[in-house]
Amino acid sequence: MTHRILAALSLVATLHASPALAGKGDPPATSGGDLTADAIAASVTGALDPAADPCTDFYRYACGGWLDTTELPGDQPIWTRSFSVIHDANRHLLRTLIEAAAAAPGDDPDRRRVGDFYAACMDEKAIEAAGLAPLAPWLEKIDAAPDAGALFTLGGELQRIDAAPFLEIDIDGDFKEPATVVAHFAQGGLGLPERDYYLAEDATKSELRASYERHVAKMLELTGTPVERAALDAKTILAFETALARASRPAEQMRIFDQLHHRLDATGLAKLAPTLPWPAYFAALGRGDLTTINVMTPEFFEALGKEVGTAELPTLRAYLRYSVATATATMLPDAVYQEHFDFYGRQLSGQKEPQPRWKRCVGATEQAVGQAVGKLYVAERFTGSSKEVANEMIDDLLASFEASLPGLDWMDEATRAAAVVKKGTLAFRIGYPDRWRDYSKLELARASHFGNSIAALEFESARQLAKVGKPLDRQDWSWNPQVVNAGYHPLRNDHTYPAGILQPPFFHKDFPAAMNYAGIGYVIGHELTHGFDDQGRKFDSEGRLSDWWTPAAVTAFEQRAACIRDQYAGYEIEPGVKLNGELTLGENIADNGGIKQAWAAFQRYQSEHGGEAAGLGELSADQLFFVSMAQVWCSETAPEFLRMLVTTDPHSPSRFRVQGSLVNHPAFAKTFSCAAGTPMNPEKKCSVW
Repeated sequence: MTHRILAALSLVATLHASPALAGKGDPPATSGGDLTADAIAASVTGALDPAADPCTDFYRYACGGWLDTTELPGDQPIWTRSFSVIHDANRHLLRTLIEAAAAAPGDDPDRRRVGDFYAACMDEKAIEAAGLAPLAPWLEKIDAAPDAGALFTLGGELQRIDAAPFLEIDIDGDFKEPATVVAHFAQGGLGLPERDYYLAEDATKSELRASYERHVAKMLELTGTPVERAALDAKTILAFETALARASRPAEQMRIFDQLHHRLDATGLAKLAPTLPWPAYFAALGRGDLTTINVMTPEFFEALGKEVGTAELPTLRAYLRYSVATATATMLPDAVYQEHFDFYGRQLSGQKEPQPRWKRCVGATEQAVGQAVGKLYVAERFTGSSKEVANEMIDDLLASFEASLPGLDWMDEATRAAAVVKKGTLAFRIGYPDRWRDYSKLELARASHFGNSIAALEFESARQLAKVGKPLDRQDWSWNPQVVNAGYHPLRNDHTYPAGILQPPFFHKDFPAAMNYAGIGYVIGHELTHGFDDQGRKFDSEGRLSDWWTPAAVTAFEQRAACIRDQYAGYEIEPGVKLNGELTLGENIADNGGIKQAWAAFQRYQSEHGGEAAGLGELSADQLFFVSMAQVWCSETAPEFLRMLVTTDPHSPSRFRVQGSLVNHPAFAKTFSCAAGTPMNPEKKCSVW
């Protein structure tokens, strides 16, 4: 099962990590112990470019020293001073913990699962010796399917290993009855990142389509299709996927939740696509009794039935062969993995080289038994004091948010009162789950990496599908504790702050208050604002999609949101390639609200502690706040990956997350004495929260 529908309501969408050359101004290294004032100062001032004018280009001022001395690792398409550096440190720690589990499993069943999975993944000789034999049963089923209906049914079976041909399925609460879990059926079935890659006429997308067609042909060859046949099949697969892309909504429309709710039972889905064998599909999926369904994009399913019904059988067979080969490429011999990487890593993302085997296996182990790995991580790294400080920061931010509401002249009293209620019902999950995941039904061994991977995927699929039709389990964590991210879930009206993000540069007990408020305080403010962004505001205090605002407040909000949309739509990553202001609207509102709420909480902190807090070197406390916020987003990014992000990612690129929010913040201009009309203090400013 996939988990991408609500991914937009998180701090970042994609994380990548790899050892990099140490950059000047990297966050101070820590394993949870003490930090010296000198180390903290060196990390901040080393990242600066003091020659840059903060009123002209604050991103350059805050990050220039780091950018000049940090090289993008060859095995990564993006490297950030915060997320990547933390994730890299975490991964090295996890390697130590996982390899120890492999060497000495002991009596703990979860520790043994961790060790067995990793050991099998690292056994390259066994993987090469097995060749494509593990894939043969799937390919035989595809070849033996007699008709289009049987091939579509096989797509249900492939959903269980996260291959997801034809469509996407996500398991979560119903938008209007959030206490009940439903199966969300959505558009999908594409091998390229998004519909625009199939339909855009620009040269870059056209070249990528040609490369994709060659890649599909090569993958088919590697799974046994003759060369000439593979080339023909690749063309028909591209044509089939292009037809699905035409029936798909643009990425920005897939975040408008009130247009994604069409609660249907199995009979209703069958009416949309009557030629597709849904009962057989549900049985292959593992839930023959599936009835609790939300069809997010009904028009797509109408088109899907027609496209499957008119496609030639060789096309559908080739499409499924490619789907299963792609889904399992990382489990197969190196020739398959390298071809998969060459397109998705090198050509699509600009990543120069694959990750080393140990990194891929640590990641695979986390995907398979992530909470079992998380238990090892938490025991080694996470301290109870971190949770206490996070709770204190949350209280500060919540108080600042409520205090700011009377100052919003566009919000009427009825909506303001309802917003206070929603804020008051927020729940917070910090560090790690109170109840760890039960892996007792997952059987792993050291004999087969492919077999272990399939077992883990089918275990998770069954776990997700078992939730459908039952009450929403609010204690269930979808993230692992070691994840470097934070998120807001509108259906649960809760925040998640995993242990992985509660470390420098976001937070440390020895940091000046300005750094903690600009780091984890900004993160909390960002997620808090998500509950009231252009989509989060549509969910009430119980997580229900409803009209809980007055019409006048909605109109006033939308006018201010349009200002943010238009502002970011004017930013370019390169000549002619602009940000999608509609796709990034929610995250941009959250960035602007996050810095505003964190700043207010920091001013509240200073007032309560008798005056201005400590600065750092030549930076005052207020200047340190804005510098620290910006340095979270210092990033090196491959041009290819950046182009993909502006097409698919609801988050703006790093530079614009800094510049876009700070130009709207009057306190920033005052702190750095930026004259009116300078680039960082424009006359027109946008403000929502």
